[in-house]
Amino acid sequence: MFESVRSKKNPIGIEFIKRGLLTEEQVDRVLQYQKDHKNLKFGEIVDILDMCDKQSLLDVLAFKLQMNKTMLDAKLNINPVDYLPRDMIINYKAIPFILEGNRLSVAFADPMNIQKLKEIELFLMNAGFEMDPYVTLYTSIMNQVENVRSVENKFVDKDEKDVTVLIDNIIMTAIQKRASDIHVEPMEDKVRIRFRVDGELITVTELPKDRQQLITGRLKSISNMHQELTYDQDGSINTYENFSIRVSSQKNVNGEKFVLRFLKKNSNVRDLFDLGFPRDQELVSKAFDKRNSVIMVCAPTGEGKTTTLYSVISYLNRPQINVVSIENPVEMRLPGINQVEIGPNITFASALRTVLRQDPDIILVGEIRDQETAEIAIEAGQTGHLVLSTIHTIDAVEAITRIRKMGISDYDVSSTIVTGISQRLVRRLCERCKKPHSITEEDEKYFEKVTKLVDKKFDLSNAHLFEPVGCDFCMGTGYYERIAVFEILIVDEYLKNMIADSKSTLEIKRYARENCGYEPLIIDGVRKVLNGTTTIDELKRKVFI
Repeated sequence: MFESVRSKKNPIGIEFIKRGLLTEEQVDRVLQYQKDHKNLKFGEIVDILDMCDKQSLLDVLAFKLQMNKTMLDAKLNINPVDYLPRDMIINYKAIPFILEGNRLSVAFADPMNIQKLKEIELFLMNAGFEMDPYVTLYTSIMNQVENVRSVENKFVDKDEKDVTVLIDNIIMTAIQKRASDIHVEPMEDKVRIRFRVDGELITVTELPKDRQQLITGRLKSISNMHQELTYDQDGSINTYENFSIRVSSQKNVNGEKFVLRFLKKNSNVRDLFDLGFPRDQELVSKAFDKRNSVIMVCAPTGEGKTTTLYSVISYLNRPQINVVSIENPVEMRLPGINQVEIGPNITFASALRTVLRQDPDIILVGEIRDQETAEIAIEAGQTGHLVLSTIHTIDAVEAITRIRKMGISDYDVSSTIVTGISQRLVRRLCERCKKPHSITEEDEKYFEKVTKLVDKKFDLSNAHLFEPVGCDFCMGTGYYERIAVFEILIVDEYLKNMIADSKSTLEIKRYARENCGYEPLIIDGVRKVLNGTTTIDELKRKVFI
């Protein structure tokens, strides 16, 4: 049926010139653009750059390809994902738009790709449909993709027989449920699907063991992994708008396990105060309005360090300064920021050396994990730059000890590190279903224990405690999203001298508590319990005393 999909022999640019739609200079511009965007066709570029009338452009494409055409500028009467999986629609630039009996009209932005046409035809044939191909504009496809009605009331249908639809269904459900990760876990007698939502793993469904091979094959296919290899692999899925999905596979005793991590594209940077940072503008200014120094954000993996750094960068960013980030991976695109991603031949240290030759004012280093990176970061802080980075420690003061252990001298540490921030993420109570909670005897004992530990008295008379209930909105957990509890260490001149004199962590903490306004994590955590943001159980789970 694809004999009609044939391009006339003359280059398509000549046809545009003959019809007076483009000049020779415009054709050259399109060809130059295509060199940098090799995945785009000539007509797609003309469409994206809006270089001529849309209908005339479609007329040229239909003439060159000898195909029927459709503009797709109206709302569709069918839901395309009822016939093709969302990832296939986006990846193949194809969208079903009319159903008459068992004949399904499908519009393609790139109908010259015969292989993809045949794959979709075969897919639809197996579902009982005959396909009529049409050519349309690239922007028409993308506009319709935005309107695809597939995320409302989504759930994983474990009885779905088509593995392509099943995997798409799992991914779309995870997106709707705000999952950060999907775990596809082969077990002895089943395949378990779990979502990580607000930091917690939730079992979504369990699939029959006999589907494991098909699931593995489909995940490898859409992640661009080698099908025949069973050792550890990394891949990615980029066919879901607004998300880049990083995929990792690892063989275990029951087969290959997959973890899909969602990185949201073009999401807004959250305000520092929305993250849970104390609403104290003077404290924010003291902590971040610095020069010639290093600011460290400290926490274990998965506790939101990078999100906090992004918020700080957003707070500091100005058109008059040059901000550069070095990350692995780049988790969010930040307007106005020069972002560098670590790769196979690029390390934090090597990238940082190059960045220092790029005239930066502020440098974000995703993580300090070795002596070389620490030395260059400290040097950058000593030579007029503000450096922000993360480190894996249990609290803000321990960051000083960790940097020392990397081989950095006490003098260099004291002269550059000016702010240490430690944080933990706790789940927020769901505002739609939480209910008041009366303070119990056990609660009182907990608050007394905290008071003795940190020498801080809490006013329980005005407390507003709540407890989780669970509803459809929060997936029955009683919690919705997360908030950080913080501790902030501002290093003053005397504290710098203590660090230079190799004073112990205990001595530094004691002085910071008495003179620098430093408060341990647990204090901010208790405040967030008393104002009804989270619960004692959440605090106990994340902050140990």
